[in-house]
Amino acid sequence: MRKPEWLKISIGANERYTETKRIVESHCLHTICSSGRCPNMGECWGKGTATFMIAGDICTRSCKFCNTQTGRPLPLDANEPTHVAESIALMKLSHAVITSVDRDDLADLGAAHWVRTITEIKRINPETTLEVLIPDFQGRMELIDTIISAHPEIISHNMETVRRISPLVRSAANYDTSLKVIHRIASNNITAKSGIMAGLGETPAEVEELMDDLLAAGCKILTIGQYLQPSHRHYPVTEYVTPEQFAAYKKIGLEKGFEQVESAPLVRSSYHAEKHVSKF
Repeated sequence: MRKPEWLKISIGANERYTETKRIVESHCLHTICSSGRCPNMGECWGKGTATFMIAGDICTRSCKFCNTQTGRPLPLDANEPTHVAESIALMKLSHAVITSVDRDDLADLGAAHWVRTITEIKRINPETTLEVLIPDFQGRMELIDTIISAHPEIISHNMETVRRISPLVRSAANYDTSLKVIHRIASNNITAKSGIMAGLGETPAEVEELMDDLLAAGCKILTIGQYLQPSHRHYPVTEYVTPEQFAAYKKIGLEKGFEQVESAPLVRSSYHAEKHVSKF
């Protein structure tokens, strides 16, 4: 399908974009901005913000919507937590977002590396607030608890899509397991956040059902954006959802009880994340 006009963007390169790119590359860091082909990379990097991806750039899972490389990951970089923390300081970020690949190859699935990264960021940047977008850790709640114990301001875990489509596009994650992760976060008085993609074949009624499930689990913030097929090998786009429908989802979500809803074609999980933390 031909992309509609509302999905066409221009990636400009200003001085801040160039400096952000230099810092990321000189510290041998990975970002979901580039590996995920995020359409907002130009805007965010131009403002000096980036979503750092830790634990390498090779994922042990092969979700049909994701552009991150799949395979056997390299060993964890013990210096990565410090490099990320130092980069946040160089960028003078007041709010930072961290995500990771899935590391099902590790005994603790990468949880200890997550904690070291959060701890180092807070040590070097005590004034910087932090959002972490975590995997499901195979539903192992003791590992979720280690992330909670590091006290990031927001913990996000994406549902990705509605219940019916979840097994079609997620290689290992499970809809109900993801809800349990969200509930565990919220029940520990940490702000819980989640995100989904539109255009995979879901119906508005199914999106509303997902909203209800998330609210019941204690989720406070929801992001909804258009799915864009990374390559012909990935799951196809079923529909380009109109801006009007995204606006309707936002209205419905707020009326249902979410504290914040970001819903528009180019919205991604960490888009305008600095606005989310300010409310809480």
